[in-house]
Amino acid sequence: MEPTTSSASFAALGIGPALLGELVELGYEEPTPIQREAIPHLLGGRDLLGQAATGTGKTAAFALPLLQRLEIGSAPPGRPVALVLVPTRELAMQVAEAMHRYGRRLGVQVLSVYGGQPFGQQLRALRRGVHVVVATPGRALDHIGRGTLALDGIRTVVLDEADEMLDMGFAEALEEILAATPGERQTVLFSATLPARIAAIAGRHLREPVRVKIAVEKAAPGELPRVRQTAYIVPRAHKPAALTRVLDMEDPSSAILFCRTRNEVDELTEALRARGYEAQALHGGFSQEHRDRVMARFRAGAADLLVATDVAARGLDIEHVSHVINYDVPCAAEVYVHRIGRTGRAGREGAAITLIEPREHYLLRNVERLTGQRIEAATLPTVADLRARRLELTRASLREALLQGGAERFRVVVEGLADEFDVMDIAAAAVQLAHRATEGDREEEEAEIPSFRPPPPAPERARRGPPGARGRPGEAPGRPGEAPGRPRRGGREEREADGSVARLYIGAGRTAGIRPADLVGAIANEASLSSRDIGAIQIADGFSVVEVPAGAADSVIEALRATRLKGRKVQVRRDHHDAPGDARSDEAGAADEDRPRSSAAGARARARSGAADEAKPPGRAADEDRPRGSGAGARARASAPDEAKPPGRAAAARDRAGGMAPPRRRPRD
Repeated sequence: MEPTTSSASFAALGIGPALLGELVELGYEEPTPIQREAIPHLLGGRDLLGQAATGTGKTAAFALPLLQRLEIGSAPPGRPVALVLVPTRELAMQVAEAMHRYGRRLGVQVLSVYGGQPFGQQLRALRRGVHVVVATPGRALDHIGRGTLALDGIRTVVLDEADEMLDMGFAEALEEILAATPGERQTVLFSATLPARIAAIAGRHLREPVRVKIAVEKAAPGELPRVRQTAYIVPRAHKPAALTRVLDMEDPSSAILFCRTRNEVDELTEALRARGYEAQALHGGFSQEHRDRVMARFRAGAADLLVATDVAARGLDIEHVSHVINYDVPCAAEVYVHRIGRTGRAGREGAAITLIEPREHYLLRNVERLTGQRIEAATLPTVADLRARRLELTRASLREALLQGGAERFRVVVEGLADEFDVMDIAAAAVQLAHRATEGDREEEEAEIPSFRPPPPAPERARRGPPGARGRPGEAPGRPGEAPGRPRRGGREEREADGSVARLYIGAGRTAGIRPADLVGAIANEASLSSRDIGAIQIADGFSVVEVPAGAADSVIEALRATRLKGRKVQVRRDHHDAPGDARSDEAGAADEDRPRSSAAGARARARSGAADEAKPPGRAADEDRPRGSGAGARARASAPDEAKPPGRAAAARDRAGGMAPPRRRPRD
């Protein structure tokens, strides 16, 4: 048989005929970059330190030379000659399966050893004899301690996903295992990242290693990347609804949905099943038998959504994953790269979608710096977008039915109605019935989800001025010492006018011990809103008023109603200024004398501190009542009175700050 281009390419690296034949049958094309770099060195017996992400083909990079260097006799040896250590059970199974496929013509015996599998079954296989053991560190150490896994015949050790093994706490186990192997072995270490801990292990256990690094592939200018990356900014309270909306819009053929915790995986899987999705959960809390069943269903297409934690999905090698969805942004950018490496393989285009909370932009920027690719921050599809998409799917289904034919027996129904109704009306009614049969009452239950625009790039933020700045755009100077003619952000009145800010009434104030920091902390923590997005805060004796972005108002109200302020539940609603036409309650009417009024800027600054009879100039009330600064700590400080401020105003400022006037700020140049 003439060698194909694929086999010829691998042959040029030194791979022998038996392995080449299997590669051709498996449909392997030309070697990947990590395979081209690593295979010749490993065939030569060199130690190797490789840095490559998931999905780059590193399993074949170490497995092919390892198998070729084995001295296969007529029967398996009494002791294994190669040991591959991996972090998870799933990866152990996949590596063992791959090595078995590659070495089938060589008669190689490969055993996977991991927790959750009957110990006796592994023991019997080890006694029969195997060439290669693929193991998780914990179970390998158990066998070593029992004397059932002898390592004195080991010639090659591979540490795959070494950074993940360290993150899972296997550092000591790795040291013990490596210490039990012969010193004159070949050692191969692969890791997606090379932190100091990995470098230390390499320094102790690798001898003059060849270093191979496969950089994350960056798209050339004008070239469409294989993975379409999109982020949607969504408050945590609305993430489940946002997820189902994205799934309905994207309609993935198969998707892996990543969560941070086991509980989140379980809850989200149940929620998706309730919405009619074929979702399966995968995390370390399940037995190995259950996990195998889940993976079999997902691979067979019986489930189109796999909801998993990072550890459980580590090393999963699944073909044709159309979408990877990050329910949360991973704290480490490298984890993001691991996740999205499961889609867009073999030249196919994939999609990576991330739901980020408003305060998580910095995590997204970290990913962009690592990958060198911009992640589009898109606006979440609206209810109208979703309904249009569903109608499009109904139209596509009808078109397919028309092309297939077989509807002749229904013509009599149309002909019977045509004498009474227009044919177009009949067709529209039929489409309506078909659409309702598919969607049910879902559309009646759907509501808009607050949407957030991504923050402007840093240069634009610099032009707009520092967070917390107030005043109208133009050349009017703001604070003492501020340069005239400097552009400034629009003031509170301007933001209220364009509807971008909402004022919320909270039924607790100074009497309950409420401080600005309490409100900022509750909103930031419970509603997942950045402290920078929280506007002016006004605190009276019996209530407080706080400004938030209009799009986040409902989620903030929902979050605050579900939590406690100073140990008690409080009433939270939109301020009447933001909801004209609402009937005022007796409680609201009684509080009118104390409440900062929204109808005039001067009246906004009034409080029961004794300064109610002093009208403040327009535009200054918001500055004096709002804690300065961009963080929660800064928002907890009330603004400092100017030296020229009358004593009455200073007293009011002290009252708002809880009885203590804060130090004055130095004017900005």
